[in-house]
Amino acid sequence: MIRLVALDIDGTIVHGRRPPSPAVLDAIALAGTRAEVMLCTGRTVVGVAGALDAIGLRDGVTLTSNGAVEMETATRRVLAMERLAPEAVTAALDVMTERFPGAVFACEHVGVGQRVSAPFPDGVLAGTVTEVGHAGLLDEPTPKLVMYWPGHDPDETAARAARLHVPGTEPTLDHELPWVTLVPAGVSKASGLARVAARLGVDRSEVLAVGDGDNDRAMLRWAGRGIAMGQAPPQVHADADESTGTVAEDGLARALERAFG
Repeated sequence: MIRLVALDIDGTIVHGRRPPSPAVLDAIALAGTRAEVMLCTGRTVVGVAGALDAIGLRDGVTLTSNGAVEMETATRRVLAMERLAPEAVTAALDVMTERFPGAVFACEHVGVGQRVSAPFPDGVLAGTVTEVGHAGLLDEPTPKLVMYWPGHDPDETAARAARLHVPGTEPTLDHELPWVTLVPAGVSKASGLARVAARLGVDRSEVLAVGDGDNDRAMLRWAGRGIAMGQAPPQVHADADESTGTVAEDGLARALERAFG
């Protein structure tokens, strides 16, 4: 029996800037009548608000920043946060500046937006964006550091990121943008989901998780039933128990209808 459903947002619930489709909204509502439904996303506290409003989730908790931040869904109040150590941020900036020449960086300013080393493309970052230079990225603790590599593609970024190791951090890639995300070591959507499940008295065998990205892989492995979206990279499918259609095909709706229909 499934008692907890964990859903990624981008590439799972929504496709680009399009809102969730009626079929996906109906399927999430159906799942919510039979199980606890929560979002597990790489988005920030600010960035997840629109998705929560569109989906209509009002109870429980939401995991943001790849599991580094847990917030109360109804009030958007931050309940728990894991932070990168300042020395980890310093090491990351040194290592990644050398490996990705010309890269720009952003540190999440929780509940506000992002502090950036230099401008990012318009619309990529949610909330208030404040340019502070490299040194300013260390001014406040942060749960997440992101790197964007202008003028390069995701495949080139992934090749450069192979065997990337920054002590004290957990890296994940984006398969649609030249983007690397770092959160504290040991933190993932899986670690956050495990904590929530334990608090609810839910065994991992009773958890269904759906996602499409590198940051979903640990969650899909951990959940009793992990489902990869159709457009996910091969390594994500390999970590899942099953696959569904693409986000453009409303694959999430199909998966939830199979599970709860």
